[in-house]
Amino acid sequence: MQNLKDILYKVPILDAIGSTDMSIDAIAFDSRKVSDSTLFIAQKGVITDGHIFIDKAIELGATAVICEIIPKNLRENISYIKVSDSNVALSYAAANFYDNPSQKLNLIGITGTNGKTTLASLSYDLFQRAGFPSGLLSTVEIKIGNNTFPATHTTPDALTINRYLAEMVNAGVSHCFMEVSSHGIHQKRIESLHFVGGVFTNLTHDHLDYHNTFAEYRDVKKTFFDQLPKTAFALVNVDDKNGMVMLQNTNAKKVTYALKTGADYKAKIIENRFEGLLLNINGQEVWSKLIGSFNAYNLVAIYGIANQLGLDKLEILRIISVLESVAGRFQYFISDDGVTAIVDYAHTPDALKNVLQTINDIRTNNETLITVVGCGGDRDKTKRPKMAHIASQLSNQAIFTSDNPRTEDPQTIIEEMEVGVSPENYKKTLSILDRKQAIKTAGKLANKGDIVLIAGKGHETYQEINGQRFDFDDYKIAKEIFNLK
Repeated sequence: MQNLKDILYKVPILDAIGSTDMSIDAIAFDSRKVSDSTLFIAQKGVITDGHIFIDKAIELGATAVICEIIPKNLRENISYIKVSDSNVALSYAAANFYDNPSQKLNLIGITGTNGKTTLASLSYDLFQRAGFPSGLLSTVEIKIGNNTFPATHTTPDALTINRYLAEMVNAGVSHCFMEVSSHGIHQKRIESLHFVGGVFTNLTHDHLDYHNTFAEYRDVKKTFFDQLPKTAFALVNVDDKNGMVMLQNTNAKKVTYALKTGADYKAKIIENRFEGLLLNINGQEVWSKLIGSFNAYNLVAIYGIANQLGLDKLEILRIISVLESVAGRFQYFISDDGVTAIVDYAHTPDALKNVLQTINDIRTNNETLITVVGCGGDRDKTKRPKMAHIASQLSNQAIFTSDNPRTEDPQTIIEEMEVGVSPENYKKTLSILDRKQAIKTAGKLANKGDIVLIAGKGHETYQEINGQRFDFDDYKIAKEIFNLK
């Protein structure tokens, strides 16, 4: 229970009708979740305008409403607070309601197109192993110390974020590592949070179904760093040309990492094998169980984060050497008859290219590389031909299949992918609508020593078709098919 006056602290109010001196038991932006003494926040969403549910929320027990447009018919004993942006209001109200938990732990935000989940998850693991009770807010899962909860969005809504952060504070968590998506930044979900550090991984083609242009996508990411306080650090990958862009207007301490160029934290790959990586990080060698140049970037970034947060350098390297790969990120096994099967979340052109190049760097010319890949429905269509081009160009055989078609026709998605295949690669491609059948076909085509990459879904344990989710786990299905054939 909180007083409405306290909940409204820092909320930019344009007008208020009614008293702000009342007790509030809950906050909701979904009218279906309203109960007695609730503050209802009406948001103008991408699909639905919450303003049309104000009356319903009041009937269910809401006693105060935050909105951008005050209704014409006002209800007795109801307080109406007008704001210019309900998303901003929700962010501050949620933080205040949960007593601003982000200020009571070390919150590190990680943004970029690829690598967010791996970086957040491995940082969480490193700090847990170093003896610091830690939290994780990621695409894959939410962790509070040793307790795990399922995740639904890369960056949850402001209420959910603050609720989990409050639970972390109550559980004695000292550090939390959080994925920060462009959607989350744009929709002001992180507006009220206090970060002690921000990390930029890279920026490539993604989410152009939501952001109109690549420049807009980049600039939204940049606002995260623009808003960091002077007391925070901003750690960016300067091998990516957008790394320095992120630092242009930040007040935070500017820190860099790289593999190819000069940086505060510099890594060099000495060995790159399926067994792992041998790296030199700032003059010290370390062996990691992780694989590929993209993981070299992740590891040097983790080293930088931990060092900025005060951990001993040799202790960081010791823990890096025992870290395990994240579910669905270059997760592999060798089948009973010697086929290497790799499951990876690569769902953008750049991520797919990185994974395939990593495999090609490791393998000899004797092994055949077969890639199974699809593209999601109701998402950026422009990356479909690019994904197909990369898969067919960098593999011996590419099998195009269904991913999460959502409300689109999966056959149409595949046909839009096929447009990107160069004429010289036509013979290297197959199209199989059923994803399980596509994986089964890859297994049949593969011989001892060959490599099969199953890309696009990674950690996901479902396939989304016409609003329904069906059980589908690439890793489990691949294990079943490859070890039974």
